[in-house]
Amino acid sequence: MLARFTIIFSVFLGLLVAILPNILWLIGWVIGKCCHYSLSYAPFGWTSLGLVLFVWTLVAYSYLVGRWQMETNKVTANSPMLPASFNGYRVVHISDFHLSTFDGKPEKVQRLVDAVNAEQPDLICFTGDLVTLGTNEAAPFTDILKQLHAKDGVMSVLGNHDFLLYNRSFRQARENYEEDKLTDPMALRLANSEAREAEVECLAAYQRDTLGWILLRNEHHVIHRGTDSLTIIGVDNTQGGEQGFSTINNGDLGKAMENTDGYRILLTHDPSHWEAEVLHKTDIPLTLSGHTHSAQVRLFGWNPASWMFHQSWGKYIVDDQTIYVNAGLGCTMPIRLNCPSEITVITLQQ
Repeated sequence: MLARFTIIFSVFLGLLVAILPNILWLIGWVIGKCCHYSLSYAPFGWTSLGLVLFVWTLVAYSYLVGRWQMETNKVTANSPMLPASFNGYRVVHISDFHLSTFDGKPEKVQRLVDAVNAEQPDLICFTGDLVTLGTNEAAPFTDILKQLHAKDGVMSVLGNHDFLLYNRSFRQARENYEEDKLTDPMALRLANSEAREAEVECLAAYQRDTLGWILLRNEHHVIHRGTDSLTIIGVDNTQGGEQGFSTINNGDLGKAMENTDGYRILLTHDPSHWEAEVLHKTDIPLTLSGHTHSAQVRLFGWNPASWMFHQSWGKYIVDDQTIYVNAGLGCTMPIRLNCPSEITVITLQQ
């Protein structure tokens, strides 16, 4: 399926880049006819062919090689609010597994899990999008995902794909309604919505019960070191402001923050949430997000996601507040060009 999609995408992109030289030649040919001179097609034809071959080579590389590359980035997060007992505390931040990326390739998931565990983290934070379309994507990798290990466990939140917004195959609910002759469009829509919500709950139960992760759905978890404490706040996917693209707003930051104080880390999938509700509106020192994938493309340090998101990849600091946006582990489109899967090791410091 992924290979077929990549071939179709390559053909379309090749045709697209081939058009420009031909348009330029056509314009020159028309002008030449009017001015009584002949314009050779050969240079434009060769340019067109060269562009097509260049694009196809890039896509092939991105599919066959680029999407399996991995990098570990090590950063620090400084805050005077950090309790002394947590100075040097190591958080491994991962995001956007999109397990359909690894269909038939469990060794690739094992490699990522081994790389995370090799960092011997105090805590692993996963900021959403375990799957792309359905919970069935996770089943083949259960035994591998259960190997993720940190002293204080794995904490996670749900991203937009985890709410199965792009899965339109809830056929069983539709068939059940049709069998009962409930073919009213509103009834069908309700059936599909209920089926989707039920599968989201299955995914949540899978993370909590099967994988043993601490899934935070508009709630928080406190980690203690003697009399000191660190609070991890997690919210369901929340899109903020005019950034990005329309997804779903199921987060309740106020509820998640209730009765919390001191040093807190917020896990929220969409980085646009930071400017909308966190920055200058709370005193949360550190926010971890994913979602953008850094567009799965980087050119000379620039990524196309920066067109849509103010914080598109990496570490951003405004006054005393920091957000780190992870580039993700998997793919929505099965290519990565100079944009490896990312494991982020964040060391907390006073």
